[in-house]
Amino acid sequence: MISADWVVPVEGSPIENGAVAIADDGTIEAVGRAGDLGPGENHEGCVIIPGFVNAHSHLEYAVYAGFGDGLPFVPWIGMHIQRKDALDFGDMTSIATVGAHESLRSGTTTVGDCSFSGASALAAASSGLRAIVYLEVFGTDGAPLDRFEEAHTRVEHVVSDRVRIGVSPHAPYTCRIETYRACAELGIPQATHFAESAAERDWLVSGVGDWSPLARFLVPPPGETGIRMLAAEGLLGPSLMAAHCVHADAEEIALLARHDVGVAHCPRSNGYLGCGVAPLAELRQAGVQVSIATDSPASTPSFDMFDEIRAAIVGARARAGDPGALAASDALELATLGGARVLGLSDRIGSLVPGKEADLAVISLAGSPFDPVEDPVIAVVLGGSPERVAATLVAGEQRYVKGTSRWPDSTRAARRARSLMLP
Repeated sequence: MISADWVVPVEGSPIENGAVAIADDGTIEAVGRAGDLGPGENHEGCVIIPGFVNAHSHLEYAVYAGFGDGLPFVPWIGMHIQRKDALDFGDMTSIATVGAHESLRSGTTTVGDCSFSGASALAAASSGLRAIVYLEVFGTDGAPLDRFEEAHTRVEHVVSDRVRIGVSPHAPYTCRIETYRACAELGIPQATHFAESAAERDWLVSGVGDWSPLARFLVPPPGETGIRMLAAEGLLGPSLMAAHCVHADAEEIALLARHDVGVAHCPRSNGYLGCGVAPLAELRQAGVQVSIATDSPASTPSFDMFDEIRAAIVGARARAGDPGALAASDALELATLGGARVLGLSDRIGSLVPGKEADLAVISLAGSPFDPVEDPVIAVVLGGSPERVAATLVAGEQRYVKGTSRWPDSTRAARRARSLMLP
């Protein structure tokens, strides 16, 4: 039993003096008032929420912060490709482990991680983080699934019910349609990047623009956007998750909705890279399942979901010119249950409901500007931070407790790996 001043189930109204009863198998047995459920571990001055579900991350880029800041999208991505060549698998594992620990410290219990090497699977398994690890493939050459098989063989010993494997055909400018088809035929979860930048559309439709100098690394322009191309080939569907969709137009949004493709909205990454503000309201109004996600420190400062939620609120309200465009309660849902829906895990995680996994975060608001708490949702969304995370539980097990958790030190190795990438 774990109790606090407030429990925010997400599916259901906040419960004052609430508690969550956890069964021996790590699932939620009951949610209600502490006085009705009995004694337990009480967190005074705190709010219990479902753990954040970060549906689009790159744990292997945890120490890439600041590389290429201010560069346009195309030279920025080129820089990262070049610098990553300095690392080996051990370096990537050390970095990913730091990313997993940062996630747990920030109240995140699940990630949908696009992994270049597979190291994210090892990091998630060792730290206790729940994950779908999408192994990246690039289809500009003849046998893209060879890369998937190699990475899968490297990490299959850590695959479990908690750490699952998916596949990520990277983007329509790096993957031919045959690659997308081969990935779909694997029958496992898929993730890709769609409509992230204006340069992407220029290259795919017309073969011009900022991507032109890198043409030898790209697929030939198909004459159509990625979303339309996959729709025409019958390759859009609920097993595919799309990151970004900043430049998706009304027709493309309708296609995503019709084919039940979930979207990971990454407002800080899109903003820092100058890609724009995604049409969040239009996506939601069309019935697209949307989540809030961080992307990675390669393009945004951290895996901090609190900052990401606030960026989503600011972007949505500024774009609409309406302070009610995205309520705090809706934003919290997008970062928890929304992420679970996009990853196809909403029957197991994302809200505090009996029968689901006991994945939760305990947020202290003591001494904050929101204390005493009037509305626990607003207080968490606008006043929460990684520094205020008191504990993070995955399947009922404490994976992080502020001030007491001691993880094997991977920070030194990760810093060394970062130094290898410096000019």
